[in-house]
Amino acid sequence: MKILIIGGTGTISTPLTRYLIERGEEITLYNRGLTQPEAPAGAKHIRGDRTNFAAFEAQMKEAGDFDYVIDMICFLSEEAESAVRAFKGRTGHYIFCSTVDVYTKPAKFYPITEDHQRNPSSSFPYAFEKAKCENIFFEAYHRGDFLLSIIRPGATYREGGGPVHPFRGGTYNLDRLRRGKPIILHGDGNSIWSACHSEDVARAFVGAIGNTKTYGNAYHVTGEEWMTWNYYWQSTAEVMGVSPPVIVHIPTDLLQRIAPKLSSWCVENFQHNNIFDNTAARNDLGFRYSITWKEGICRSLKWLDEHGGLENSDNYPFYDRIIQAWEKLSGRMAQELKDIDRGI
Repeated sequence: MKILIIGGTGTISTPLTRYLIERGEEITLYNRGLTQPEAPAGAKHIRGDRTNFAAFEAQMKEAGDFDYVIDMICFLSEEAESAVRAFKGRTGHYIFCSTVDVYTKPAKFYPITEDHQRNPSSSFPYAFEKAKCENIFFEAYHRGDFLLSIIRPGATYREGGGPVHPFRGGTYNLDRLRRGKPIILHGDGNSIWSACHSEDVARAFVGAIGNTKTYGNAYHVTGEEWMTWNYYWQSTAEVMGVSPPVIVHIPTDLLQRIAPKLSSWCVENFQHNNIFDNTAARNDLGFRYSITWKEGICRSLKWLDEHGGLENSDNYPFYDRIIQAWEKLSGRMAQELKDIDRGI
């Protein structure tokens, strides 16, 4: 089979590319060539920038037809429209990597199934644009432009990355754990989170290729250990072999006020429960959650240690400034209101 992967070197697409090459498929990767691919030798490469729409569409026309196109890096509605122009009538099956963030938050019921309302806030551009992309691709499918399957991964990780935190990126929180520094969690730390290793997620994409059950459908593919954020970080400390973390709980709306950019994902996503029913993916894609959180994070930590991937938390002084300001504020508030229980 002749398969084009738009991307091919990211968190999910790296193992996906490897799986497909190992089973003998003819793979072409389209990307900017800025990330050294880890896939086995054998993949062809087309260098380019898909956001240069005219050039991208011309490159795809020159490349010829593909049996399957797997789009891992479409984030904007304009990119989706360009992809429709590029591949209309030129691929047998288009597989789009979306996200569970397209679902309305907070959910009206749990676990969330694929028919849950999709109306993300416009203040969360990543989710808002992904939902628009889905709509564009569904419209193309119903017009008969190409067959379509959509996969919506949840939080996905692999070797080279660490757990997410209220300020989302970076591995400096792991350095804080190792050095016994306190870490910040939003709210009371009891909202539910889940994570899935990219090797499990990538197999779901493989299961969609040419699978007639998936045509016109969307599937979320997520972790199946539903953890509070407190446990998420407590278990990480346990795997690291360090003392249980000292957790500083700060209200989410306050984090939003003091660090609106840093805490944006916390406000739009992390404070809400992320509990998804993977039944459809299990039945149609053969998805299996096989790598537990502790096993997966152990592998990630080992990689980070071997490659010097832990950031020095001292380089992020804002973090301790937030903790110090919160402790001062909450301590003063507690002192000023110490008589409140007596109705004074």
